[in-house]
Amino acid sequence: MKRSLLSVALCATASVAVADPNPLRDAYFGETHLHTAFSLDAYIGGTRLMPADSLAFARGEPVTLPDGRTAQHKRPLDFAAVTDHAEYLGEMYSAMFEDAPGHDNEDLVALRGLQGMEERQQWFIKYVVSSNRSATPQHPPYYAGPETSRSGWQAIVDAAEQANEPGVFTALIGFEWSAAPNGANLHRNVLFRDNNVPASVPSYIDINEEENLWAWMKAQEAEGRRLLAIPHNSNASKGRMFPDTDSFGEAMDLEYARTRQSYEPLIEMMQVKGNSEVHRKFWAADEFAGFENADSIQKNSGRIFRQRDFVRGGLIDGIGYEFALGVNPFKYGFIGGTDNHNGMTAAVAEDEFVGTHGPEDGTVERRRTGSVAGWIDGKDLSIGSLAGVWATENTRAAIWDAMKRRETFATSGPRIKVRMFGGVGLSEPSDPVAMAEEGYLLGTHMGGNLPPLGAAPTFTVHAEKDPMGANLDRIQIIKGWVDEYGDANERIIDVVWSGEREIDPATGKLQPVGNTVDLETAMFTNDIGAPVLMGSWTDEDYDPQAIAFYYARVLEIPTPRWSTYDAVRNDLPLLADVPAVIQERAWGSPIFYSPAN
Repeated sequence: MKRSLLSVALCATASVAVADPNPLRDAYFGETHLHTAFSLDAYIGGTRLMPADSLAFARGEPVTLPDGRTAQHKRPLDFAAVTDHAEYLGEMYSAMFEDAPGHDNEDLVALRGLQGMEERQQWFIKYVVSSNRSATPQHPPYYAGPETSRSGWQAIVDAAEQANEPGVFTALIGFEWSAAPNGANLHRNVLFRDNNVPASVPSYIDINEEENLWAWMKAQEAEGRRLLAIPHNSNASKGRMFPDTDSFGEAMDLEYARTRQSYEPLIEMMQVKGNSEVHRKFWAADEFAGFENADSIQKNSGRIFRQRDFVRGGLIDGIGYEFALGVNPFKYGFIGGTDNHNGMTAAVAEDEFVGTHGPEDGTVERRRTGSVAGWIDGKDLSIGSLAGVWATENTRAAIWDAMKRRETFATSGPRIKVRMFGGVGLSEPSDPVAMAEEGYLLGTHMGGNLPPLGAAPTFTVHAEKDPMGANLDRIQIIKGWVDEYGDANERIIDVVWSGEREIDPATGKLQPVGNTVDLETAMFTNDIGAPVLMGSWTDEDYDPQAIAFYYARVLEIPTPRWSTYDAVRNDLPLLADVPAVIQERAWGSPIFYSPAN
C-alpha cells in the first residue's frame, strides 16, 4: 500500500473573494438546512430569529437570542440557505405579522402566549405530529388562506436577496418539503439556483408523494427555473428513503430511477438527529461505524433502524438497481446540514453546543436527561454537520452548480477540506494544486462518473485539517460494487495516515492514532496526527464489468464530544451511555463507475 504525508503550511479556511473564477475551484463551507421562526415547530420551541437574522448570523454578524444572549460565529460561513418548512408557512406569517390576515385568531393568540414545556409539547403533538406525520395532512383551522403562504415565502426570498453578496457570501433561496407519512421521515430541502423562484412553494399538505414533488419541480423547469432537492435524515425513514417500491406500492422502474437521479443529486449525510452514513449494527466490520448513531430515534413513531435507512446501504442498493434497470436511482453525492431549529445557522462547535430545539434541549439538564419530543433523547443529539462544495467562485450559480454535479463533501462540524480524483495513471500527489490540475485534465472529480477503463483506476486524495481544530488521523476510501452475479460487496481501504503506524497483518487494521483527550478538563493536544494528508490508491481488483462507487472518508484524531464539555463545565459526571470522545470526520462525494457510462 502506498503512503505519503505532506507537511506544508496550512492556508486559511476562510474563503477569499476573487475577481475571476478559479478553474481549479476552491472549497466553500456553508449550511443547507436551517429553521427560523417561520417554522411552526421552531416557533413553538421559542425561536424568534427570522430568516434575515439567521443569514446575518451566517455572515458573522451578532444576533440577539430570545433570552437576551448575543450569539456570533467565530468565522463567517461562505454560503447558507434558510429552509423553513413549507408546511404552515402561511400560518406562521399570520402569527408574527400584526397586519396579516388571521393574526387575531384565538389559536394564534394562544400560540404567541405559550408558556412552559408542557404547553409547547401539547401544541407540537396537536399541530405537527398528529397532522404532518399522518397520511393525510391538513391545514389547521387558523389557516387564513394561500395569500398568507405566498407572503411568508416572499419574506424568506427577500431576506436571501438582501443577504446575498456575490464573491463574499451566497444566500441560496430554498424551503423544506416535510413529508412524514406515518412517521417515516422523507423530508427534502429544495434549493434554487438563482432568484427566479415561484410566487409560492408546495408543502406536504399540497403534495403527498415525492414523485409529485418531482413533477412540480419539472413544471418549474418548464418555466425557466433551476432547482434541486436534498433528502435528509434517512436514518429515520423507516426503510422508505431508499425503497424497493415507489410511493404507490409499485415496483421500482426505469422512469422512477431516472427522475429521482435527475432531481436529487445530493443527500444529507448527517444532522443534529444523528449520522446517516452507517450504523454499527449493520456494519460491524467498519471500526468507525459507531459514530453518532442516535439510537433513541427508535423510541418514536416506530422508527426501527434498517440497513436501507443508511446512506451506504442506499448507495449499495442503488448500484444494484443500476445492475437490474440500467439506471441508479440513488446516485447521491454528499452534503451536510444541521436542521437547527434555533435559527442559529451552522452552530456546529462541540465546545459551544447549546441545543437545537429551544427548551427541549436548551439546558444542560435537558440534554442529559430529557428529549426532543417525538424525535430523540437529548444525549443522543449531534451538533450537526457542514456542507462543503468545490466551486469556481462564491456565487449562487457556482455554488448550486457544484451541488448539481455532486462536487461536494460533508463534515461532522469542523472545516475539514477533502478532495478526491479518479482515473487511470494518476500520479502520486505531492502538491494539492498539481493534483487538481491533473485530476481535472486526466481524471474524474468527486461526484463524477468514471468512463469505461482499460486499466485499473487510481484515486488521489487530499485532506486538510480545520485550522482551528484537530489534526487528522487518516483518509480512507470506501468501495462498493456489484459483481457479475448481482451480489453487493464493499471494502474499506486505509489509504494514507499520520505517523509511522503500520497495518496489522493479522487483522488488516491500521493501528489506532492514539488519544490525547484529558476527560477531567475536556482538553486535547495536537501532538499526534497530521495537519495535511495526501496519497493515492490503485484498485488492483478493478473489474471493468462491475458497477461500483468509491468515496473518501477523513478522520480526525480523538476530541471531546459536546456532552463531555457540558459535564466538565458544570462539574457533572460524564454520561455513561454516550461516548466521551469522538473522531470528527468528513465524507467526500462518491466517484461512480459503470461499464455503461
